[in-house]
Amino acid sequence: MASKINKGILKKAFSLMATAKAMTEIYEGNFKMVSKYVHATSRGHEAIQIALGMQLTPQDYLSAYYRDDAMLLSIGMRPYELMLQLMAKKDDPFSGGRTYYSHPSLKDPDKPKIPHQSSATGMQAIPTTGIALGLWYQEKMNFQKSNKEMPLVVCSLGDASITEGEVAEALHMASLKSLPILYLVQDNEWDISAHSSEIRKGDAMDFGKGFPGLQLESIDGTDFDTAYQTIDKIFKDIRKNRRPWLLHAKVPLLNHHTSGVRKEWYRDDLESAGKMDPYPKLKNLLLNQGFEPSEIEQIEKESLDLVALDFVLANQADDPQPKDLYLHDFAPTPVLEELGQRRPESGSEKVMVDCALFAVEELMRKHPECLLYGQDVGRRLGGVFREAATLADKFGDHRVFNTPIQEAFIVGSTVGMSAVGLKPIVEVQFADYIWPGLNQLFTEVARSCFLTMGKYPVSMILRVPIGAYGSGGPYHSSCVESVVANIKGVKIAFPSNGADLKGLMKAAYYDPNPVVIFEHKGLYWSKVPGTDAAKVIMPDEDYILPLGKANLVLEAEAEQIENGNAICVVTYGMGVHWALNAAKNFNGLVSILDLRTLVPLDTEQIYEQVKKHHRCIVLTEETIENSFAQALAGRIGEFCFEYLDAPVKSMGSANLPAVPLNTILEQEMIPNADKLSKLITEILNY
Repeated sequence: MASKINKGILKKAFSLMATAKAMTEIYEGNFKMVSKYVHATSRGHEAIQIALGMQLTPQDYLSAYYRDDAMLLSIGMRPYELMLQLMAKKDDPFSGGRTYYSHPSLKDPDKPKIPHQSSATGMQAIPTTGIALGLWYQEKMNFQKSNKEMPLVVCSLGDASITEGEVAEALHMASLKSLPILYLVQDNEWDISAHSSEIRKGDAMDFGKGFPGLQLESIDGTDFDTAYQTIDKIFKDIRKNRRPWLLHAKVPLLNHHTSGVRKEWYRDDLESAGKMDPYPKLKNLLLNQGFEPSEIEQIEKESLDLVALDFVLANQADDPQPKDLYLHDFAPTPVLEELGQRRPESGSEKVMVDCALFAVEELMRKHPECLLYGQDVGRRLGGVFREAATLADKFGDHRVFNTPIQEAFIVGSTVGMSAVGLKPIVEVQFADYIWPGLNQLFTEVARSCFLTMGKYPVSMILRVPIGAYGSGGPYHSSCVESVVANIKGVKIAFPSNGADLKGLMKAAYYDPNPVVIFEHKGLYWSKVPGTDAAKVIMPDEDYILPLGKANLVLEAEAEQIENGNAICVVTYGMGVHWALNAAKNFNGLVSILDLRTLVPLDTEQIYEQVKKHHRCIVLTEETIENSFAQALAGRIGEFCFEYLDAPVKSMGSANLPAVPLNTILEQEMIPNADKLSKLITEILNY
């Protein structure tokens, strides 16, 4: 049967497939050498991957998964480049030797853009859908000024990943917003050793029916002719109609799951899988289309020669140097000094929540690429704390919008949003609800800059209302900064007043890295007794406060410091107000250092104040054991030991699983000024 695909495309496709096959064979032939680092190959999946990759264009976005090396070849990558990653070489174009084979990130002008790829077992669905959401927003804002055809997004998935909740969140948002994305599910019926019959009732087609508006199709993914024409049809529809598709492609797994999990250990279907091999099918298609056997043999020889040469060259390439480890943990920030007026003469006093609200409004007025989304932040409510009040009215429902209860999507989608040049401000409604989003924050957001060698830092702000206030009980009262502070690659602010919150919000916006801002609910309105200091004359629009600069909000009398009678309390958030109220009992003996940001940490000023005072308490609202505060106390003890006249003490909440609802129990659990006063007395009298 004649194919509608021209012979030039068929010839290129066969060359790519022969190259991918030759790569698998040379890896197997040199197994002891290349298995130093785990890898997987596309063997059995090549037809659908090549059919898709050949039709992507430079304005498109791709999320390839760890078995997609044939797809990467088909977008223009050379075997040598993939082998540099296989062998973790210095010039690996994706990560500089930092991450696994076929975990790409690419920003070449002549190829589809590939943001950060994790191990891609479903995790990639949310960030990639975030790219499509970003394109949706750009189109609403008429950012698309090019005469090129409309861009689209491809998210490549293995069949086992469709059982994951995060994949469901991604499909739900694609369906809800009608996003221009194709989910390609390559179904080889195997997880690792778990067969599809053990782990799922249906396949991706059955799953996809639960998302209205998601277009569905299933094909034989080993038939290049069918695959190419199906992709062509789907791409044309997405470019024109801006709606999501799921394509289910049935394929065999002809090579090992990975180099570390060998197929012969557990497979009993290798003979039947071999009968589905796409390679002889495409070869026969070429013969049927009039190619001479000698021409096909020449293509195969050229592919083998190229792969053999590139393998030698990659093996000879340089390894990274130890110093290369320390590059790209963060992208450089332009915000290095405090700017603007912190207390403008014409300013008026505002509560902390309003300072944040004005900061976001000013940013949105100035920057059309800025948008805000999260649970209940939209027009009807404007946030459960009114922290987004009126913003949807002023900027529209496409810039300020509600999301479902999907913390993973809220956090992870910012990877894609940032990749297309947007600046998302997102919100997790309470710190207690951040846990479903930590998977994305840790794996996708925080590691993107480091693992892409600086190509894709994630520029986002994650707002998190935090802390105990008004008997919020066990699901609305937690402090969680220690967990987040252990996620490297994320910056953290924890302001104690409205001026700091506004200035830090501006700095976070202009910082190209992810910034989590913990905003204490008890300080939002200064309704908690003793928190009036959180209300301030609101800084002007140009006020920016760099991250990593602590503030000495209260200084003990110079004579008391000089005589060794004073103490320094190092704290942040609500702790600043407990310390201010406790200090009233000590008549010039207490200095208070407000950290303002936890990452980066102003260790220079911390150590300076401790060495000056010789006594220190680190105060937090978190449960104290294994906390950030306790770790900081240990660091102070390590670096300031010879200057101390008393042990460094840390103080926080009682070590219990949750903050109780009952007010009496809540007050018993968390610190306050009276409890702090007792500890100050103890250390001063030591």
